[in-house]
Amino acid sequence: MSLQDFLSSLDGLVADAADAFQAATDTDSLEEARVRFLGQKSGALRDIQKQMGSIEASDRKTAGMRLNQTKNAIQTAFGEAKDRLGQADQGGIDPTFDPSLPGVRPELGHVHPITQTIEHLMEIMGRMGFEAAEGPEVEDPWHNFVALNIPEDHPARDPLDNFYLATASKGADLGGEGSQLLRSQTSTVQIRVMENRQPPIRVISLGRVYRPDAPDATHFPMFHQMEGLFVDRHVTMANLKTVLRVFAENYLGTDVDIRFRPSFFPFTEPSVEVDFYWNGTWVEFGGAGMVDPNVFEAVGYDPEQYSGFAFGLGVERLCMRRHGITDIRDLYSGDLRFLRQF
Repeated sequence: MSLQDFLSSLDGLVADAADAFQAATDTDSLEEARVRFLGQKSGALRDIQKQMGSIEASDRKTAGMRLNQTKNAIQTAFGEAKDRLGQADQGGIDPTFDPSLPGVRPELGHVHPITQTIEHLMEIMGRMGFEAAEGPEVEDPWHNFVALNIPEDHPARDPLDNFYLATASKGADLGGEGSQLLRSQTSTVQIRVMENRQPPIRVISLGRVYRPDAPDATHFPMFHQMEGLFVDRHVTMANLKTVLRVFAENYLGTDVDIRFRPSFFPFTEPSVEVDFYWNGTWVEFGGAGMVDPNVFEAVGYDPEQYSGFAFGLGVERLCMRRHGITDIRDLYSGDLRFLRQF
């Protein structure tokens, strides 16, 4: 193809494209015209560009410059037509639009039921004089076991019952000195509080704990606990039972039935299990008891001068009891149809 024929083809293409864009009456017809002239696969400009190979080598520079000018001219014409149609759309009135109708309310997120429960528990306990305390989720055996009077041969320290973490000291025994684990109870926080403060102490700690339980309707490998600790002179079991009853009635309602059963925990003596009556059966509420003197000695308190109680309650179980949830796995399913109910 001669240079003159190539340039004539480009001039004709610019004129045809301008006419097509000007004739477009809506965005659909304009897009159809754009594809016809500027399409990457089968556009008219693309077809002419393929003819560059048949032009004499000495004329290709001139042909390439004109090709770029043509492309810019077509794109400019397309932009002008697009602006024209856009302005027409904005100036027109949609006959189906009714300004008196209410708008569409945007969908807003809300607080997860577990977080709602935690905030409610903190509010109830705050009214009884308990302040919130926090501690790390990755703990050492001292705070998770030793200071809580849990001996080395206790089943609670078994590697199969805890999430031990790989540490820099290779070859170290799991659960031994230098090892770390995800805390299995929020009781670790009471040790850290007592290490840094002197009585009287009245604190609660709410947070995640981890145990390798097989998920079922009432168990999950990660869940939340509320740990409570009260240390002062002349604290008794009667004080513990009163606090738990007042708490349960405030959160679950005055019609809730509660019972205390004798039990054993290494860090409390005497110890009790606290249950509530739900759906025709007794459900474990949590564990509690008077702080063991060995725990006081581990943190430097004189057990002859001070006494105290501690309790650990399952946040998920409280949440499930309040909202009538029968399966703990629903709380962590991420199913918005379920979560929107709260």
